[in-house]
Amino acid sequence: PLQVFFGFVMVVILLLALLGNVVVCLMVYQRSAMRSAINILLASLAFADMMLAILNMPFALVTVMTTKWIFGDAFCRVSAMLFWFFVMEGVAILLIISIDRFLIIVQKQDKLSPQRAKVLIVVTWGLTFVFSFPLAVGSPPLHIPPRAPQCVFGYSHDPGYHTYVLILMLVFFFVPFMVMLYTFMGILNTIRHNAIRIHSHSDSICLSQASKLGLLSLQRPFQMNIDMSFKTRAFTTILILFSVFTVCWAPFTAYSLVATFSDGFYHKASFFQISTWVLWLCYLKSALNPLIYYWRIKKFRDACLDLMPKYFKFLPQLPGNTKRRIQPSAVYVCGESRAAV
Repeated sequence: PLQVFFGFVMVVILLLALLGNVVVCLMVYQRSAMRSAINILLASLAFADMMLAILNMPFALVTVMTTKWIFGDAFCRVSAMLFWFFVMEGVAILLIISIDRFLIIVQKQDKLSPQRAKVLIVVTWGLTFVFSFPLAVGSPPLHIPPRAPQCVFGYSHDPGYHTYVLILMLVFFFVPFMVMLYTFMGILNTIRHNAIRIHSHSDSICLSQASKLGLLSLQRPFQMNIDMSFKTRAFTTILILFSVFTVCWAPFTAYSLVATFSDGFYHKASFFQISTWVLWLCYLKSALNPLIYYWRIKKFRDACLDLMPKYFKFLPQLPGNTKRRIQPSAVYVCGESRAAV
């Protein structure tokens, strides 16, 4: 019964990851209004998650049900290469987005255009492919199931093997985690500082510039209400994505490192069950991302409802911010001699 229940959960994760990310890619592809730099990056992230659902999840699901890899050694290595390829691409996209938010909010520089976003996407896909391709040709050699539902890093005495695993974990988890954590702390500090300045120096705020941006509504002379949500909503969305990434991937990172260096852990009788749980926790991230977009981003939510046939529109209508889009680089400074908005 537990195996049947776990199989049902994995099927749900697979379908959510596939259908949700297909919808995200279609929205950005079909609607020119959705092709901002940030949405192009999110579409690239959705494409990586979609390919993970197509090229990895079904084979891992079959292996969990049969407890035996039946697709051959060569394809096992190729599948592992694709797994790390799509995983590292998703991490790279999250890293780019967090740095972009940091530049906009902290450095007050809006440099990421749609064209530059496309160039960065091409570069990251190329770099992640180069870094993951050696796994497909057995360098370093991966351990074939039945010890896990797909080819994984296992215990080895080879120092070169250990070096590759350490570099891979640094590149795909530890370094991006620290960079994203630094950017988020800087953004939180800047938002808090600006909020204090606004509440403390409301009379000195640049009224003419703020009114052009639609940021305030005058109730009586020299009193105003400023809606700060446009500053924090996009950042909060990225913070949620980062939190999901951390929760889903930290256990897999620890598991991979311990399996590589600990002979006792790798040869435990429960290793298959442990590897299955942490692997599908990783896959869960791919299923949660589209749901986060639907929940947090009104344009994605509206486009998603428009794409659905009427008899499929069972998703709830969530409240969202209906104000017009404001250029990110325009909302942080009125002028050199004026207070920051």
